[in-house]
Amino acid sequence: MNDALMIGGREFQSRFILGSGKFSLEMTKQVVENAGVEMATLAVRRANVGGEENILDYMPEGVTLLPNTSGARNAQEAVRIARLARELGCGDFVKLEVIHESKYLLPDNYETAKAVEILAKEGFIVMPYMYPDLNAARSMADAGAAAIMPLGSPIGSNKGLLTKDFIKMLVQEIDLPIIVDAGIGRPSQACEAMEMGVDAVMANTAIATARDVARMAKAFKLAIEAGRAAYLAGLGRVLENRAEASSPLTGFLQEGI
Repeated sequence: MNDALMIGGREFQSRFILGSGKFSLEMTKQVVENAGVEMATLAVRRANVGGEENILDYMPEGVTLLPNTSGARNAQEAVRIARLARELGCGDFVKLEVIHESKYLLPDNYETAKAVEILAKEGFIVMPYMYPDLNAARSMADAGAAAIMPLGSPIGSNKGLLTKDFIKMLVQEIDLPIIVDAGIGRPSQACEAMEMGVDAVMANTAIATARDVARMAKAFKLAIEAGRAAYLAGLGRVLENRAEASSPLTGFLQEGI
């Protein structure tokens, strides 16, 4: 069965998107390969074309680049960064981030939706990072988003799926790929997100802060694959206030009497 992830007319076999912001340039290639990802983010400021160090030189061939607009405080700044990424040769995919406060680093859904509309009209494949609000997600979908990327918990926190109930609403109501981004701290949390029916998971800090970065990247890969398989298989039912024997022991006991 072909279970490809479709975003912007492109087909991806991996449902793991790697955030590269916290990796050294030397570590990027190894982590991308261990994670088995086909898409990885990059900060436009690290795409230093013509400079001594350029993250583009460390991305394995065939990986789709997902430049992000980190640092943008409003829609206008985000649009400018996205256009710059395209000029630098990063392609048409863009992870749209608009954050104007530095304490909680929560995305500004209103400014994000404005930027989605502008960039989608310019032919960008826009993947907005957003706080999981159903009405905001609908606005972004209507504006031309190719996928919706709700946060699981505050960025860099490794706290997991604090917004789980709201993400479930997006899965049920938004007819676009839902990709959990930010806050996933453990492979088990990535697996749980996939079991909920999200289409992909993005992780960065959980891997970058692990003791063995390359091994943790592989652990996330396997967890995401397991969670997707469980979702497709259909999770077993849950019994409330009673138990049920897993084997028909009654007949066996009667025969032995």
